[in-house]
Amino acid sequence: MSAYRYSSLTLAVLAALLASGCAVTPAYQTASTPQPAAYKETASPADKAAAGWTAAAPADMLERGPWWQLFGDPVLNQLAASIDVSNQNVAAAVANYAQARALVQQQRASLFPSVTLSAGDTRSGGGDKTPAANQYRASIGASWEPDIWGKLGAGVDNAQASLQISAADLAAARLSAQGELATNYFSLRQTDAQKALLDATVEGYARVLQITQNRFDAGLAARSDLLQAETQLANARIDQLTLTRQRATLEHAMAVLLGQAASDFSLPVAEWKVVVPDVPAGVPSTLLQRRPDIAAAERRVAAANAQIGIARSAYFPSLNLTGSYGYAAASSAGLFNASNNLWSLGLSAAQTLFDAGATRARVAGAEAQRDAAIAQYRQSVLAAFADVENQLAATRVLAQQQDLRKQASLAADQVEAQMLNRYRAGQVSYSDVVTAQNTALTARRALVQAQADRQTTAIALIQSLGGGWHVPAQ
Repeated sequence: MSAYRYSSLTLAVLAALLASGCAVTPAYQTASTPQPAAYKETASPADKAAAGWTAAAPADMLERGPWWQLFGDPVLNQLAASIDVSNQNVAAAVANYAQARALVQQQRASLFPSVTLSAGDTRSGGGDKTPAANQYRASIGASWEPDIWGKLGAGVDNAQASLQISAADLAAARLSAQGELATNYFSLRQTDAQKALLDATVEGYARVLQITQNRFDAGLAARSDLLQAETQLANARIDQLTLTRQRATLEHAMAVLLGQAASDFSLPVAEWKVVVPDVPAGVPSTLLQRRPDIAAAERRVAAANAQIGIARSAYFPSLNLTGSYGYAAASSAGLFNASNNLWSLGLSAAQTLFDAGATRARVAGAEAQRDAAIAQYRQSVLAAFADVENQLAATRVLAQQQDLRKQASLAADQVEAQMLNRYRAGQVSYSDVVTAQNTALTARRALVQAQADRQTTAIALIQSLGGGWHVPAQ
């Protein structure tokens, strides 16, 4: 049989197999998830419908934008912009993404034939009657495993889903680092504000101590009043040192997030911009779709679905088409003569006849893995909705608390001033002054804490929505 006829027969058999082949991977559809009508903590359902409420579906590639700019702090803007190039967790996620992309390319290469070129020179002989002789060879060969049952395609789908999981993990690492940096930054600014408040308080306590000392020297105050004033001043100075330690810890944490040695990073005291972005009345669910954890969970379902096809392909024979063409001769001078050419074509098939149910077990295991991935995906969506509701509730409550804290602080300041004046006039005891001063200090610090809580809650809401509430124009 000629090479042409052999090749034609092989290709005909292969074409017939391809025509009768079928994909063994189940058709993939995104799993259904809970679809609440609206966020409970925002505007009315009618407002949500008007704002374009839609069912949640992974869309983590939507533009997030530089969400930290919502806080209007130029120092934070500068720090957050350097996260991508400096944070080592983000750098590791970038490397993992590059590795996943390489695996996709590797899987896609399996769909195409592999071609090899070989050449050799051997010298062999045996005994006195078999003289040594040379054998020269040069050939080009190819092999190809046609993807009749869809096994290789399922492998590509699995690798592609894994690549998308890595992309979601990269987005999650970036968003986490940005959120942690912003939280630490505002915590540091809050610490500076608390420190400034305590500095002023210490100065006030020192003046009161001097007043008490003068009254004690004049015989108008008891020694216990003087000791109370000294104790109060010492405790305030201890709180100053505690804040100094907290600030250093926050500064060092920010250095790590920025990929710098803690010894080389410092952030000077600056004005604290107490800006809290307003949440839009109707927060569309398309923002929730951008959450990287939801995208990664959905892609894990797709990867698990592809694994079912890989497992099912073991039920069918594996086919391999090979071919080679080359030359062999005893002399290198005549190696490429037409009379020395060699060729081969082959079609091989292999099928497991008995494996004691191992293939069936692998298929069942892959299906169970897909079902588990679906459950985890749905759980991720449920947790995401709960997370958003929690942050929306906290946003509403903290705004109300801040107003009340401000009222309490103003009232406590007035009580403190009145008690101090009455003490100077000898109308109240020093214990009443201490109580008023402690109450006023606590109220001031609580107000500062409330302002910081609103900012950190806004950051948490931005993260729970996948990176802000900016919807790019279509």
